[in-house]
Amino acid sequence: MTNAPKRCEISQKFYFDAAHTLHRDIEAEGSRRIHGHTYHAEVTLSGEVDATTGMVVDLGLVRAAIEQLRTRLDHHLLDEVEGLGPATLENLAAFIWRAMADALPGVSQVRVWRDGVGDSCTLR
Repeated sequence: MTNAPKRCEISQKFYFDAAHTLHRDIEAEGSRRIHGHTYHAEVTLSGEVDATTGMVVDLGLVRAAIEQLRTRLDHHLLDEVEGLGPATLENLAAFIWRAMADALPGVSQVRVWRDGVGDSCTLR
């Protein structure tokens, strides 16, 4: 396999349902009340392909790390999640990045989006 790629990116998507409030100047009334969303996220890891395993990282390890993270977010009030801050897409992306980077090396991108309203944030 001399022509095999030296560096790859792998990604895993997941979702969680959560509620939050948000203090803002526009669309303020609905944002300040407790409301919920289905959030989608994708974590991308980059690295050298291991010659023995043929993997950057075993996706089973990625899924296990994501499941631990999901238990902290899914069906929770995001306002109460320690270390998150205001529940913006930007803060969610950073929170997910930190949680995944603590568990796995090589996080290179986190994307968070809400299909219901069509917005997203990508952190690289």
